[in-house]
Amino acid sequence: MKKRKILIVDDELDIIETLQFALEQEGYTCCTALDGAEGLNKARTENPDLIFLDIKLPKMNGYKVARLLKLDEKYRHIPIIILTAKTHDADRIKAIETGADEYVTKPFDLGHLLELVRRYLMVEVEGK
Repeated sequence: MKKRKILIVDDELDIIETLQFALEQEGYTCCTALDGAEGLNKARTENPDLIFLDIKLPKMNGYKVARLLKLDEKYRHIPIIILTAKTHDADRIKAIETGADEYVTKPFDLGHLLELVRRYLMVEVEGK
């Protein structure tokens, strides 16, 4: 069975490194991007199985990245989990309207994020 690939798009390197380490420990392959334009490009070239996407990004915000991916027939199937410091209901609503499947605020619970990954990728957890 092929390793599932996850794209992490965030402009905070510590967030990327934390997520990447945890996901790779769980057996996933990761690719990363530090801005929205690079994230959109990597989503199109790497065709990941799931995307973690920040909203406040240089070059292109996460709302636009999500919208462009969800409007494209080739990529609309990819689950997008918004991971952001924006805590207002209006931000959450806008993210869902632009195509996000989940909305998680920072600081985040790593166990919860891994559970979301397993749920969206329908991954069996050993021993359960």
